[in-house]
Amino acid sequence: MANSRSVHILAKPIGPICNLNCRYCYYLEKEKLYPPRAKFSDWILPAEILEEFIRQYIQAQPSPTVSFAWQGGEPTLLGVEYFEKAVALQRKYADGKRIENTLQTNGILLNDRWGEFLAANRFLVGLSIDGPRPLHDCCRVDQGGAPSFDKAVAGIGYLKKHGVEFNTLTVVQKKNSLHPLDVYRFLKEAGSGFIQFIPVVERVAGSLDSRFPASPHSPEPARISDWSVEPLQYGKFLCAVFDDWVRHDVGKVFVQLFDVTLEAWVGREPGVCVFQRTCGSALVIEHNGDIYSCDHYVYPENRLGNLMDQPLGSMLNSPAQTQFGRNKLERLPRQCLECSVRFVCNGECPKHRFMPAPEGGNNLNYLCPAYKLFFTHVHPCMEFMAAELRAERPPSNVMAWIKEGRTGGHKLTGRNDPCPCGSGFKYKRCCGKS
Repeated sequence: MANSRSVHILAKPIGPICNLNCRYCYYLEKEKLYPPRAKFSDWILPAEILEEFIRQYIQAQPSPTVSFAWQGGEPTLLGVEYFEKAVALQRKYADGKRIENTLQTNGILLNDRWGEFLAANRFLVGLSIDGPRPLHDCCRVDQGGAPSFDKAVAGIGYLKKHGVEFNTLTVVQKKNSLHPLDVYRFLKEAGSGFIQFIPVVERVAGSLDSRFPASPHSPEPARISDWSVEPLQYGKFLCAVFDDWVRHDVGKVFVQLFDVTLEAWVGREPGVCVFQRTCGSALVIEHNGDIYSCDHYVYPENRLGNLMDQPLGSMLNSPAQTQFGRNKLERLPRQCLECSVRFVCNGECPKHRFMPAPEGGNNLNYLCPAYKLFFTHVHPCMEFMAAELRAERPPSNVMAWIKEGRTGGHKLTGRNDPCPCGSGFKYKRCCGKS
C-alpha cells in the first residue's frame, strides 16, 4: 500500500564497509552496532532481503517515479553483478512506475565495466572528492593510509568516457574550508556541473575511542572533533564560493545549497531535508534489513525495526518516526523562531543542535553563525534572482546586473576588500586571483 507522501530510503547494501578510511567518516564506526562478522560476505544485504526491500519500497511510493539511492560504506565493493540483480528486481516489481537510481561512490573501483553498466542503466553517480590533491588527500586515505586522489580522478575519467551523468560531493572540513576558491575552481575544471558541499560536524565522545562519534542524544561530555569545520569559517567558505559563482557561473554550474536557497526565496519548501521545517521522510536500510530514522541517526534508539519482521509501511508511518520528524520543528530554540533567515534555514539538521541557547538548553545549531552569515550575504542577489523567476526570466541575468553595477548599493566582495575566506589578505591577492 502506498503512502500519502513520498519517502526516501538510503540503501546501504554493504553497511559501513569501505575501501577508504577517511579521517572524518562518521559511518565506519557503525560496525560496532552489530556482532563481529566472520567474513566480508556477512556484510552484504542478502538476496532475499534485497528483493523484499525493492518490492516494498516501490509499493510504498505514491508517485509514478521511484528513486533508489545506493550508498555505503562503498557500494562498488559489491561488484557490477550485484547491481545487475537489483536492476532486474526493479523491473520485476516496477508495476508501470519509472525507476531511477543514484549511486554514491569514492570512485576508486570504477572502470570500463562499471562505466558501461552505469551508462546503460542511466544511473546518476555522486562522486566524493574534496578538492585539489593536498586538500583531498589530507583526509581521504585508504586502509593503509595511502592517498586516494589519483584513483578518484581516474574514476571521474571513466564516468566521462562512458557518458555517465555525475555530480560531486565535497566534504567541507577544517583544512579545505580555508581554500574555498581552490576547491570550487578545481571541481569546475574536473567537469562537475552539479556540486554538493557537506560540512563535517562531529562530536567525539570523551569516554570512547577518538574515532567514535557521540550520539546526538548522548548526555555524555563530548568535544568537537579535530577535523570538523569551524562555524564562521564555513560561512566564509560559502560566501567566497557564492561570490565567484554569482559573477560567472549562474545557469552553468549548479551548487545544491544555492539552488535550495533560491527555492526558499521564491516561497517554496527547500528541497533538501536539512533545511525543511520537519524531517522524517529520509530513512536508511542497513545491510541486514534494519530500518533507521535517518542516515545521521543510525543508533540503537533510532532503529525502527527490520524489514523481514514488519512491513516497511508500518515503520515509515510509526509514531516513533512521526515524532522524530516533528521534533525538528518543535524543539527549535526561541533564537531560531525569531531569526530573520529561519524561512530558509529552519534550524538546519537536528544532529548539529548541541550548542547552548540563550534561553537555556543545548539545542542551538553549531553552524548557526555560518548560515546567518551566508544567508544575509546572499540576500540582495537572491532577491534579484527570485524576481527574475517570478517574471519568467532567467536567474542568470544576475551576472549582468552585478557587472553593470545595478545592485542597489549592495556590494559583493571588491578587489581591495578583505577576502571572505578569512585569510587576512585582500580579495585580489587571495581568492580573487585568476
